[in-house]
Amino acid sequence: MEYTVQQLAKLAGVTSRTLRYYDEIGLLKPARVNASGYRIYGQKEVDRLQQILFYRELGVDLETIKQIIMSPSFDDVQALKQHREKLLAERRRLEALIANVEKTLLAKEGRIIMSDKEKFEAFKQQLIDENERNYGKEIREKYGEEQVNKANEKVKNMTQAQYEEVTKLGEEVLRVLHEAFLTGDPAGELAQKAADLHRQWLGYFWDHYSKEAHAGLAQMYVDDERFKAYYDQKQPGTAEFFREAIFIYTGKK
Repeated sequence: MEYTVQQLAKLAGVTSRTLRYYDEIGLLKPARVNASGYRIYGQKEVDRLQQILFYRELGVDLETIKQIIMSPSFDDVQALKQHREKLLAERRRLEALIANVEKTLLAKEGRIIMSDKEKFEAFKQQLIDENERNYGKEIREKYGEEQVNKANEKVKNMTQAQYEEVTKLGEEVLRVLHEAFLTGDPAGELAQKAADLHRQWLGYFWDHYSKEAHAGLAQMYVDDERFKAYYDQKQPGTAEFFREAIFIYTGKK
């Protein structure tokens, strides 16, 4: 099957303007332009648009999507498997939140007693699920099931204060990292502060810290396209910069 811009837009539930914009920025080029000047899209373009829309649903910006799907190592089957895992994790997250709301309603109605710990279980589970989506497969392969399971147990046993601390700390790591990137110096004070904050953040999840494991994780941030895209989403090159900063921090350099 082949489609014009209007036909494909109708099929995919997007606007013709969106498809033209994707063409302009090089994200989705038509297979050809016919004698009448109409953009014509084939099966390959249909499949690529589906991938783009999957990533958009997951909150990935267009520039990052372009980097991912244009990469020579991009595997559409593997990408679909990753989409599925992320969507399943999102479903589990929503189900946990719904269950927490329902339980809270019952407590408010005086039908059950809900402990303070129970009130925040869904939020901590959300943090675990997010870490599994972002780091799970690679970390399990690198450090083993037991280590990851221990990390998840640490999260489940967090107090509300600890949960708030680690959430705030994660945001602080990214903020300082982006400021440090602008200096261009991975050995500078800001970059080393970002590396130290990252070590503190890891302490909430890892059973024990080691410089070697920290450096290994930093290398993974560069080697894995998804990690790289996460850190590079605001400023391309941030993942490599962060790796260098952590290498210096851990004495690998």
